[in-house]
Formats: sequence, C-alpha cells, structure tokens
Amino acid sequence: MSSAPSALSSTLPVEPTAQPTQRGIAKPLILGVAAIAVLAWLTQIGLHVYRYEKTDNAYIVGHIHQVGAQIDAQVTEVLVQDNQTVKAGDVLLLLDPSEFEIALQKARAGLAQAQAQQAQAAAAISQTEAQAAETAARVAQARAQIEQTDAQVELARITAARSEKLLTSNGAVPQADVDNARSVLQAGVAAQSAARANLVAAEASVRSAQSTQESAHAQATAATANTAAATASLHDAERKLAYTRVTAPTAGRIGNRTVEAGNRVQVGQTLLALAEPTVWVVANFKETQLARMTLNTPVELTIDALPGETLHGTINSFAPASGAQFALLPPDNATGNFNKVVQRVPVKITLDPADLARLGDRLRLGFSVVVDVRVR
Repeated sequence: MSSAPSALSSTLPVEPTAQPTQRGIAKPLILGVAAIAVLAWLTQIGLHVYRYEKTDNAYIVGHIHQVGAQIDAQVTEVLVQDNQTVKAGDVLLLLDPSEFEIALQKARAGLAQAQAQQAQAAAAISQTEAQAAETAARVAQARAQIEQTDAQVELARITAARSEKLLTSNGAVPQADVDNARSVLQAGVAAQSAARANLVAAEASVRSAQSTQESAHAQATAATANTAAATASLHDAERKLAYTRVTAPTAGRIGNRTVEAGNRVQVGQTLLALAEPTVWVVANFKETQLARMTLNTPVELTIDALPGETLHGTINSFAPASGAQFALLPPDNATGNFNKVVQRVPVKITLDPADLARLGDRLRLGFSVVVDVRVR
C-alpha cells in the first residue's frame, strides 16, 4: 500500500525552478535611470540657482514719441496708417493752413511797414544832423562876428578918445572928426550888441536842433523795435504755418493713431504714437539679487512671445533708486506700522546687435522677458 503513492509521484512531471524575467529586470533599470535623470535635473537646477540671478519681472522697452498738434486747426488729411513704418521728417498728417497763410501775409505787410518807418526815421536823423551842423556853423559865425565887432568897437573907442583929446588940448582936430569918431563908436557898439544877439539865437537854434536830433533818434529806436517785433511776428507766423504739416520726429512705427480727417485738434492733443526701432530690456531685480551684479555683466534672455529663442545682452546701467521711489506716491516708512518689503531696482540691459539684427521688428515694446544673469 505504501508503494503506490511513491510510484504515482514518480510518474508526475517535475516543475522547473522560477527564473528572473526581462520585465523584472527592466523595471528597476528604468527606475534607476529615472532617479539619475531627476538627480541630474535637480543638480542642474541647483547649479543654475547658485550661479545665476533670475527674474521674470522684465519687459522690452524703448522710446515712444507722443506726436501731437502744436496749433488749433482742422485735420485735412491723414497720410499714415496704423503700424506703418516711417522715416524721420516724413509728413504724417496735414492741417488746414488757411488762417495761418492769412496771418503770414499780415505779418509780412506789418514788417514792410515797420521797415519803411525805420527808413523814414533814419532819414530824419540825417536831416537833424545836417540841421545841427548848420546851427553849429551859425554859432561859430556869430562868435566870429562878436570878435570882429569887439575889435571894431575897441578901435572906434580909441579913435574917439584920441580925437576928443586932440580937440580939447590944442584944437588940432576939427569937431566934425570927433563927431564922426563918436558915430563910428556907437555903430560899433550897436553891431556888437547885434552880434551877441545873433550868438544867443544861434545857440538856441543849436539846442533846438539837439532836441530835434534826440527826438529823431528816439523815433529811430522805436522804429527799430517795431521792425524787430514785426520780424518776430513774421517768424511766428511762418512757424505756425509750418506746424500745419505734422512730421515724424524720428524713424519708427506708427501706433495708437486716434486722429481722422475732419477732426478739430487742439494744442498739445496727442494724435498718434511713434515707436523707435531701437529697444532694450528693463529687468526689475530684487535688491537682494544685486550684490554680485556689475556693469557689462553678460545676460541671457528668453521672451515669452518668441519660444525657443535665447538672446544675449549686457547690463548697461542701474537705476539710481528703487522703483517705489519713482512712484506717484512714494511710501513713507516713517509713519504707520512698518512691514519690510523687498524693493526692486530697475536694471537696463542692452541686447546684442546680432540678435537685434536677426529678430528685427519681432521684438515689440512691452513683451515679457525672463532674464538670467550669471554672477558666479
């Protein structure tokens, strides 16, 4: 009886011992490779964090010119379209020049009139100068006549005295000669008085001529001032007429156009914006990130709108204060409860010229940028 089970067991097949399958080997291998990859990725992230300072608070910026009207006028024609590229000096729009052309004609007429008055004043000065010279000559002549009459009176006095002496001493001279000498003396005195009166009149004429000359010079000064004012008015009229042609202050692209033909515009009203092609990046780093940054430090940049593109640049400059200090209402930490807030400082980054040439106008103002600065 006991041999039956053993015989039965000897007839059954014996199962082979289980061996490890390929699937069982691959799973630990994949997990190991994944662990190594994760470790390498974490190591790379750690090294990047250690070596670089990074911020995503950065944007592409550039010069945007707000083009506006400098006179009150009606728009007659708009010569540019949205997003159009223009060159410096290109005419962007035209304003109605009618009233400014009339003002220019009036200014030209006013200048001609002022110049005529100035020429008339100059002629008056020449005339008064001639009169002054004439009166001066009369004064000189009157003085010469006085000297002449003085000499004649002196001679007549001497002759009369000698004649009277001869008459009274021995009668050598007749009475008629004495009377004649006295008559000559009286005539000389009268002539002397007349000469002195002429001198007084000539001197009065000189003073009158001087007054007239001063008046002429004053009129000439006023005429010169009027001419200068008329010239300024003419230049102002020309300037305003030139403002009827609104031109581009620089090369760039048109944006934010808010004007149409027929609109009435006012002085200072913004009509459109003009963005220059030259751009750069402003990155707002935390104040704790600036310790190892210096000028001309290389920078790597990626732009959200340009996936796959890595740009290069350098740090150009640091802002003189944090962004909060340039706000409309800077914080006053001396009042109220104080909470320490990490400040951000704008950093200007210039892009590599090769990247600028390669990407061209794909770099639009306002694009978001991620900035990496290697500091170690």
